[in-house]
Amino acid sequence: MLSRMAGCLYWMARNMERAENTARLLDVSLQMSLLHASSQDDLLVPLDVTGSTADFLQRHHTPTPQAVLHYLALDGDNPGSIYNCMRNARENAHVVRVKITTEMWEQVNGTWLEMREWQRRGLDTRSASTFLEWVRERSHLFRGAGYGTMLRNDTFHFSRLGTFIERADNTARILNVKTKQISDNEPEAENILDYYQWAALLRSVSGFEAYRDIYRDSITPERVAELLILRHDMPRSLRACFGEINKVLARIEGQAGRAARRRASEIQARLTYSSIEDIFADGLEQTLDSLIDDIILLGNTIHHSYLEAA
Repeated sequence: MLSRMAGCLYWMARNMERAENTARLLDVSLQMSLLHASSQDDLLVPLDVTGSTADFLQRHHTPTPQAVLHYLALDGDNPGSIYNCMRNARENAHVVRVKITTEMWEQVNGTWLEMREWQRRGLDTRSASTFLEWVRERSHLFRGAGYGTMLRNDTFHFSRLGTFIERADNTARILNVKTKQISDNEPEAENILDYYQWAALLRSVSGFEAYRDIYRDSITPERVAELLILRHDMPRSLRACFGEINKVLARIEGQAGRAARRRASEIQARLTYSSIEDIFADGLEQTLDSLIDDIILLGNTIHHSYLEAA
């Protein structure tokens, strides 16, 4: 497959996954900002996770629910906004129109047409929930159309690779940011506030029900970290994501990806054979910082191996 085609498939999927992840995070952060006095801290979380805090504060100075909502959802000048993610996904899909199925193209193109209508109408905090739910549904439809209609060839594999690289990156970043935020809570507010913030983190990755099903008692940092880092049966955990990444890389033909396969296998081995006790002994924040660096390096290696023109 040509590097340009592979790159468009990879980034089409990454952008659709990124749009969904931003919607999940924004929805939970807006809800959390209504629950307690330190609403600015909660509003900054999605900005911190997406690495856009400095740009936002330079343009808006003070985080308010309406300003954060517009910036992350509809702002055409923010490269990481949901609007731009969907535009980028559609542009990449257009390039590989002959490679993807009709159903997949219709989902991406239809999503973009509706996205433009959302931007034209604008959003307020009352319509935010409806919009963010729509974003999640469109992402699910995109993945479902691809999974249900595409041949299991390199077109499918590069699309899946983009999805799981982006998902792993999001899980690591949100767990890292929320861990640091919760550790900064005032001691007198710690118990009840920590519970709501850990619960919010789980909801942002659709993990609250899974946590209750597995652990069945109070929410603790150790078990949240175990669920989102080490559980192989939690779809958005780092171990589950890297399990899928390794499967996909093994199915892409050719020797160009040996470095990417080696790096991904090393990360997966660490996640498979680590324990939560080991992670907390090393320091949760330090472990997450290291994993984020590893994901960035893996993304760069994939780019050099597959997506750069020879």
